[in-house]
Amino acid sequence: MDLESINLIYNQAVDEGFQTADLQRISLVERLEWFQIHTERAYPIFVFEFEEKVIGWLSLSPYRKGREALRTTAEISYYIHKDYQNNGFGKQLMRFAIQQAPHYQFQNLIAILLSVNTPSIGLLQLFGFQEWGRMPNIAKIQSQSIDHLYLGLPLSFFSKQK
Repeated sequence: MDLESINLIYNQAVDEGFQTADLQRISLVERLEWFQIHTERAYPIFVFEFEEKVIGWLSLSPYRKGREALRTTAEISYYIHKDYQNNGFGKQLMRFAIQQAPHYQFQNLIAILLSVNTPSIGLLQLFGFQEWGRMPNIAKIQSQSIDHLYLGLPLSFFSKQK
């Protein structure tokens, strides 16, 4: 089941630290609640398979769920299994998702991440994401204060880069 693989990969990021603001592993029940707001028609989850194994995933989720004026903006989240990172799989997944996002009527993508997550920041910047907001020192992990970043991409920018 993809949901179990998705949760396993996410919990690896929790265990590694500084890759998500979650400090405790997410249960499969909690993941199921998250999964139910994603549909193939509105808020997709894309999985990346390699050698018949899910090794990564990317979701487009509601940004400020229920706020109708923000419906053309999606929050993008992605995780790659720790054994498969730095092999270009994240780039392939990101490229595919950005190309698909306009089919869901999205005009903007927003990634919300910790400022110390430099690999993710680098990947996002590679695809044209820019810093749209910063909340200084609001996350606390292992007694370290960390900025929370908002990186955004207007999809019109990406279509011009083709």
